Amino acid sequence: MPVVSCTAGTRLEASSDPTVMTEYIINHASFIRIGFFLAILIIMGSWEFIAPRRVLSLPRLTRWTGNLGIVFLNSIILRFLFPAGAVGMALLAESHGWGIFHSLTVPYAMAVILSVVIMDLAIYFQHIMLHAVPALWRLHRVHHVDLDFDVTTGGRFHPIEIVLSMLIKFSIILLLGAPAIAVVVFEVLLNATSMFNHSNVRLPLVLDRIIRLVIVTPDMHRVHHSILDDETNSNFGFNLSVWDRIFGTYRDQPRDGHRKMTIGIRGFRKPQEANRLWAMLAIPFHGKVAGYAINRREWTPPK
Repeated sequence: MPVVSCTAGTRLEASSDPTVMTEYIINHASFIRIGFFLAILIIMGSWEFIAPRRVLSLPRLTRWTGNLGIVFLNSIILRFLFPAGAVGMALLAESHGWGIFHSLTVPYAMAVILSVVIMDLAIYFQHIMLHAVPALWRLHRVHHVDLDFDVTTGGRFHPIEIVLSMLIKFSIILLLGAPAIAVVVFEVLLNATSMFNHSNVRLPLVLDRIIRLVIVTPDMHRVHHSILDDETNSNFGFNLSVWDRIFGTYRDQPRDGHRKMTIGIRGFRKPQEANRLWAMLAIPFHGKVAGYAINRREWTPPK
């Protein structure tokens, strides 16, 4: 098996000549991510239309216009600010021999797998911090203010949060010396699973139980979008479900059931506040942070 052979000033390489497939994936990372995004959007959107888990409170066109509009805006901003993206940062770390995996001798496949898992863990803790720090919760409210829960909710984030998230991702990549291929895999997985677990679909109970042992399912993550404080502050995982179980933030089901539970947060219940693009961009600058932010919430014990 190829190894990551690293000493000071050396490069992390899968072999002396990277495979054609690896080069192709790295060189076409943007197109691969866009391709997966569109494919998952079409698949899950069609599934929601044919067999929805819940009845939506707002017309699909109204919500999708706003949610996909902010996705498009975020893509433009990231492209402008970070044209090389996360993959470019991984290649930069490789060229300078920066990071843990560039200082150790590690099998290349193991470096890829560990990088993906550790980056997923970092996203889990980042998500908790978005709920714990009032200023960050202001930004993250944009994601939770959505009055419904479907595939487009998975990409609905304020541009400032997206930029901060990218900077955190850069830091993790530099610290690890994550291989560029691992970064591509992680970004595709994170994007795909976020759209999957935000989808308004229902899996058979037995299948849901099996899948959520490893991957966050729609029923598992929907709890996180409950209007109730203690349910909002649970099930923080986006991809791997094990982190919530390990760190004690796992909640199996919402108290009111999936069909009757209320989606969203208090204080932003008007459709024009929740789903118009310009209104979404203004959400961080409106209202108080009372409730929801972990260190300021009024805890409601489970019944």
